[in-house]
Amino acid sequence: MRIPTATYRIQFQSVFKFEAAKNILDYLADLGISDLYASPIFKATPGSTHGYDVVDPTQLNPELGTAEDFEALVSEIKNHDMGWVQDIVPNHMAYHSQNAWLMDVLENGIDSDFSGYFDIEWEHTYEDIKGRILAPMMGNFYGEALHNGEIQLNYEESELSVNYYALKLPVRIESYGRFISQNLGQVAREIGKRHPDFLKLLGILHLIKSVPYETKGKERYGQIAFVKVLLWELYNQNPEIKDFVDSNIKLFNGEKGNPESFNLLDSLLQEQFYRLSFWKVGAEEINYRRFFTVNELISMRVQELKVFHKTHDLVGQLVEQGKVTGLRIDHIDGLYDPTEYLKRLREKTGDVYITVEKILELKEELPKVWPIQGTSGYDFLNYVNGLFCKTESEKHFTDIYSQLNSAQTNYEQLFFDKKNLIVEKNLAGDVDNLAQILKRIAGQSRLGIDFTMNGLKRTLSEVLCLFPVYRTYVNGDGLSEDDRIYIEEAIEEARGRIPLLLNELNFIERLLLLDWQQGLTEEQKGLRLHFIMRFQQLTGPLMAKGIEDTLFYVYNRHLALNEVGGNPGKFGVTIDEFHQANQKESAAWPHKMNATATHDTKRGEDVRARLNVLSEIPDEWEKQVITWIHLNRSKKNEVRGRAVPVPNDEYFFYQTLVGSYPFDESENASFIGRIKDYMLKSVREAKLHTAWLRPDSAYEEEFLAFVERVLEPSDSNEFMKEFLPFQKWVAGYGIFNSLSQVLLKYTAPGVPDTYQGTEFWDLSMVDPDNRRPVDYQQRISCLQEIKQKLQTDSLKLIEELLSNQEDGRIKLFLTYRALQARKENLTVFQKGDYLPLNVTGTFKDHIVAFARRHGETTAIAIAPRFLTSLIEPGALPLGESVWQDTRIELPQGMPKSWTDTISLQAFSEDGIVSIGKALQHFPVALLKS
Repeated sequence: MRIPTATYRIQFQSVFKFEAAKNILDYLADLGISDLYASPIFKATPGSTHGYDVVDPTQLNPELGTAEDFEALVSEIKNHDMGWVQDIVPNHMAYHSQNAWLMDVLENGIDSDFSGYFDIEWEHTYEDIKGRILAPMMGNFYGEALHNGEIQLNYEESELSVNYYALKLPVRIESYGRFISQNLGQVAREIGKRHPDFLKLLGILHLIKSVPYETKGKERYGQIAFVKVLLWELYNQNPEIKDFVDSNIKLFNGEKGNPESFNLLDSLLQEQFYRLSFWKVGAEEINYRRFFTVNELISMRVQELKVFHKTHDLVGQLVEQGKVTGLRIDHIDGLYDPTEYLKRLREKTGDVYITVEKILELKEELPKVWPIQGTSGYDFLNYVNGLFCKTESEKHFTDIYSQLNSAQTNYEQLFFDKKNLIVEKNLAGDVDNLAQILKRIAGQSRLGIDFTMNGLKRTLSEVLCLFPVYRTYVNGDGLSEDDRIYIEEAIEEARGRIPLLLNELNFIERLLLLDWQQGLTEEQKGLRLHFIMRFQQLTGPLMAKGIEDTLFYVYNRHLALNEVGGNPGKFGVTIDEFHQANQKESAAWPHKMNATATHDTKRGEDVRARLNVLSEIPDEWEKQVITWIHLNRSKKNEVRGRAVPVPNDEYFFYQTLVGSYPFDESENASFIGRIKDYMLKSVREAKLHTAWLRPDSAYEEEFLAFVERVLEPSDSNEFMKEFLPFQKWVAGYGIFNSLSQVLLKYTAPGVPDTYQGTEFWDLSMVDPDNRRPVDYQQRISCLQEIKQKLQTDSLKLIEELLSNQEDGRIKLFLTYRALQARKENLTVFQKGDYLPLNVTGTFKDHIVAFARRHGETTAIAIAPRFLTSLIEPGALPLGESVWQDTRIELPQGMPKSWTDTISLQAFSEDGIVSIGKALQHFPVALLKS
């Protein structure tokens, strides 16, 4: 198996294609990157900027280049002896007109060859979607859209289609009969009943009537194709028939202002295998599984072998051909049976590097039976981030937040409340579908037959909201002890909340724990297991939408902690906790990914590094915020008697400003536009004063106007005069946090991943802001300059970089030096032991230090933190005058002579490492024996 030395994540899109990636391979190789880590490259919806909305996993995305462009990139990667880690999306595809498999289902219903590919409940209890698929894609109610002429019938390229703006859906073949029969007598009168073309029309009608009853499979498809070709030929060859079809199209499309004129189109739409609806309907009535709450992403039944093989055919070929050497699995928790899926994937792809996108809660462990190398790095991200949050400041920060925000600030209660909000609003239809299965199971038992639908749904909702992890992994092989604990924990807490529903709770608990009554038929056992699998598929989206996409925009005590996979209720991580996590991962998952920024993160890695500085200075932070609130009070306007923004949103805004304000003030104009976009997204995600489902334009417009007034670049702006000096102060210390974070990522157990462009300062906000174009020419020229100057005078180069920290080259320099050290001592970092080191002296709590040791080689990483109490603003954390008696007590048998691979300076000490000596030239050190 090829284990990457270090990966570099690329977000492919139409403005960054295969050729663009090929052009930066020299740079990546020089930097020390061993493997390109690619966002999905399979055919996606037109203009996709992320690639997760796949329409065809059996084709490369033509927007990224030609097949020749792809082969040229692969060839160049091999020339550099690099690998390719490919992100794949097994959970879902785009609900889009270019998704040929789905369009086939929409045209042919359950008889489609692809009807089993998508996760659709064909036998739904609601009659209007029974045997049909909901299509919640319209921006208006169905009746209004119809009467406004927004839904149109069209005939082109041999097919009838239903069009709603860019959405184009097929028409079932039976409806062609309804369409052709309309005004058919007119054609007979014009060309005669015995005209060969009229007789062909009659023949088409006869064929259409026989399709549903007399043909199946290939014969059915052949007959449908023949009908379409024949009609298209008549349309193009006979002017009278062309006029007949065109006039029918006009007739069916009605006349705006005359509702009755749309009756024909309405009748035709009612007989389709889909039901067009207002997009908000999908939140409460849905009969297909989605990715989270995104109507436009329909989930796959990848648990079916034919679906698995079809959707993994191309990526399997790429692996077999050696073009792809690793895989990253998106949203593993969305799958019906992740354990079975990963075993199949391993069997299909062989000895290839595999990681999964998996959110682990505190102290939760990855299932040991999974045949993979580990997670894609969110867990590491939150541990390393938490190191720079000063735990001792928790009470002060809680007090500040409570003082400024009159709303609910109890994290545990908000955790439940926000998941409950999603259950009631965004996932109501999904919960209802799950409750329907539960009701059927209850009806099969004398203990459950009297349970009402209302009682079961209430109980189920409570358990879902209290579930402590993203999901469990119970399947036909049983359940693990960890899964048992999570299930029992949720049920036990629910007992205290809904004491009148104990019988229902006990019933659900027995189901989830596989404690079923004797004498069940295989069908009954299958239904119970199906309920468990569906339950597990729902807990993940609920956690993601309730916590990451709601609570993290509501609970704003310290935004640095509101990160994907994080727990803002835990204020920081101790050094011991960090070491324990690394030791555990080193033993169990030594080759998992280590990330500090991804396409999913809520804010850039250097934004978090800045914000963590605030945890060191709670008094000054409180003073600043109160001053800003006072200065900006006059810039607020009222909406319905309430000043906008409300205090919680204003506090979110100020933290965001401190964290993301650019080093270069000339970027202020573009920054204002970016932060306005981010604030709009944040208040909608919070779902308190506005929301995606129910936008409050008045609140949103006033908030954005407030942002503009606050950031107005004028001499009379008192806020900016107060804000900028403080922000620069915080940003200066944030640089040192960032450098420490970089070092820890590249030296801790695991494969370090660099998200595109973050080798310079990463002050981005959530997507799509973090997918902005990267200036690679700047990075290429800077790296070349760094390499040249290193060869002549490394200390002079470091001095220059420290004098110009804000330009980002210092981060690129450290990334380069750490990656070179990793590449030159790969065995130490891939196989070496992880040894926490004992730091003593006055500032022992300000140093994170550990050793990686393999054979005769030892590397020691030294990363400072909490520097606001050690150095004045603008000073450097270097030398013994700063670190005084702080030192590392080395274990017996450690070498005496060391070289810092960052500054390239050597020194010797017996049994200790003086921090002042180790950090004499650069703010972090990576010592090698």
